[in-house]
Amino acid sequence: MTIDPATIRLHRTGRGGPLLLLHGIGLDRHVWDGVATLAERFTLVTCDLPGHGETPAPAGPYEIDDLSEALATAFRRDGIGQAHIVGHDLGGMVAQHLAANEPGLVNKLVLCATAPTFNQDDKAAWRQHAATIRLAGTGVLARILEPAWFTPGFLSRTPPALTAMHNSVAACAPEGLALAWEALATADLIDLAGEIYAPTLVVTGEFDSLAYREAGDWLAQSIAGGKLAIAPQAAHAIPLEQPHWLADVLVRFLG
Repeated sequence: MTIDPATIRLHRTGRGGPLLLLHGIGLDRHVWDGVATLAERFTLVTCDLPGHGETPAPAGPYEIDDLSEALATAFRRDGIGQAHIVGHDLGGMVAQHLAANEPGLVNKLVLCATAPTFNQDDKAAWRQHAATIRLAGTGVLARILEPAWFTPGFLSRTPPALTAMHNSVAACAPEGLALAWEALATADLIDLAGEIYAPTLVVTGEFDSLAYREAGDWLAQSIAGGKLAIAPQAAHAIPLEQPHWLADVLVRFLG
């Protein structure tokens, strides 16, 4: 296994049933700080994916199933058992794989601003992001991502969440982040949608890219009983741009 599960530390806070929150590419577990009120209802379980935050970069290239298997091992290691799972972006791909291949670990599923795969143009862009990181470092990537991840109104206010996004991207291990973008570029989870039976909510940003909005529609229609929610005045980074709205939606869906 390219990813050593022992390197993934699971952090727990709150009370109630476990709720695993998986962050997106270039971010870390603190992206979920905006929904911290959920700790009044759930035990929030967070982690930094490999190459992000405190988790070291993996030894070499990996795929989404490697991430999923490592997390499943960490879950069993820590005795967490079945949990609700919320995944944003890269974390949403991992969540799809977990729900399809480890159904006993998944209660309800929330897929936020994510996709099962990407078209060739997007895959080329993700590989270019990896090349940019290897050439110029991680800091430059945050500026590239800004207009795709946030609405113009949010950017104009320069809120603390924007600074947090820049800091988390810059703090990533360069090779770890490059490998993560390459994992996105090779991902193809299309066949898994029909194998997901957990009650599922798909969340997309009102102003996210067309590719992610179409992917959200497809996931909601292709997963049995899937539902769709649109985050108002949000682009791709919904947990940062609309955390209070997202927390309310999660409470209503997860119960």
